Amino acid sequence: MVQLEIVQRKLADLEGRVARVRAHRRPSAAELASDRDALDLVAFNLMLAVQAACDLAAHLIADEGWTAPPTAAESFQQLAEHQVITTKTAAALRRAVGFRNIVAHGYAGIDVGATYAASTLGLDDLDRFAREVATWLVNRATPDDDSH
Repeated sequence: MVQLEIVQRKLADLEGRVARVRAHRRPSAAELASDRDALDLVAFNLMLAVQAACDLAAHLIADEGWTAPPTAAESFQQLAEHQVITTKTAAALRRAVGFRNIVAHGYAGIDVGATYAASTLGLDDLDRFAREVATWLVNRATPDDDSH
């Protein structure tokens, strides 16, 4: 059974990280590249936002008793298979895990273009993930009208 308080904390963490990215991103990739502090803050908070989504996915999978997938990226596919999120959102979050890995492990430095794209379009994916999880939680808590 899903522990609602934990899920709410994880969703709040995700929302906070996304807000920090929005606060520090720049209007263009060139402007982001010219402000190293902003670039670092955006990349770091994007990495933590994706990690929060991974943590939330792992928590839902564990609480529901579903088989744990071998990778964080695959956890989003499993959520889609259980109709927690859409396949579109699962695909976007699987790509986001790749970005998180690059930032976390410092592979070839921070790609300004990828970071800028993640700080714009990628935030929509994270927002959609949070909405879909919240909707799933509400729908599973609502009694099915056909069962009465």
